[in-house]
Amino acid sequence: MSSNTVPRRSAEHFVAPVSETPVAAIDQVKLDDKRSNLWTDAWRDLRHRPLFWVSVAFILLFIVVAIAPGLFTQVPPNSQCVLGNSNGAPTAEHILGYTKQGCDVFSRIVHGAGASLSVGFLVIAMSGITGALLGSIAGFFGGWVDSVLMRLGDIFFSIPYILAAVVIMSVFAAYVNVFVIALAIGAFTWPSTARVMRSEVLRVKNSDFVMAGTALGQSRIALMFKHVLPNAIAPVIVVTTLSLAAAITAEATLSFLGVGLPAGVMSWGNDISDAQTDLRSNPATLIYPSIALTITVLSFVIFGEMLRESLDPKARAQR
Repeated sequence: MSSNTVPRRSAEHFVAPVSETPVAAIDQVKLDDKRSNLWTDAWRDLRHRPLFWVSVAFILLFIVVAIAPGLFTQVPPNSQCVLGNSNGAPTAEHILGYTKQGCDVFSRIVHGAGASLSVGFLVIAMSGITGALLGSIAGFFGGWVDSVLMRLGDIFFSIPYILAAVVIMSVFAAYVNVFVIALAIGAFTWPSTARVMRSEVLRVKNSDFVMAGTALGQSRIALMFKHVLPNAIAPVIVVTTLSLAAAITAEATLSFLGVGLPAGVMSWGNDISDAQTDLRSNPATLIYPSIALTITVLSFVIFGEMLRESLDPKARAQR
């Protein structure tokens, strides 16, 4: 060894006993105790938003009114109309006054909720199911199936559904009822739902869990219904909720134009149509059903907007 070489000093290493070292606790990944998914995160956000609860309260109120109008008024909407009470002022028993025919305004509004909401729910059932099914098939299978279904949707989308509903209701004027008017509206409103569903299916079908299902030998139909649809349905629910408000407005518009529900059927659109001639002499008969229609539509719109923002992580992060 050279005289200029400095001897190295060996460092002592201490190794703790394994029994005293919680290796598992150190390496364990800490997970949040709360379960998290798209719907859970949306609910956690929605329950702290006052507008959501206000819209839900009004929606539930109008649904109860539509199902059980007898809980809110015992006055028949048509059978106790007295011409002597024509355009009469409000009283203790008739808090909103009388129509031109001497009918109770409040009773007609309460009984009119059933027809308006029935048309709205029937429309979203028809357009929602049709649009979701055709949009998922087009997006999942692609190719010529996608081209044919989307071109068919473009044809229906290019036709204004109010104008188409007016034509259909004029042709079937002798068979007008709630189902016919819902069919006339829903037959031309499904393309928007189909487009949203198709775009979501195109995004979801390339996910890893879909590829894993394919590798495990699952059929394409099983993959679409078990894996793709449940993960792509959230935006469709939002669109359907907003479409419900549009359907209620469409029914009132058709009834106002005289091609909607028959005059004998209680409907807010019919009441608004009948009251337009008395706007100067008795505007209350037009204002009250208009307010009921506005609050109902606005409640569904707010509910849909709240749901859309809560289901979108980017929108939640920006607030």
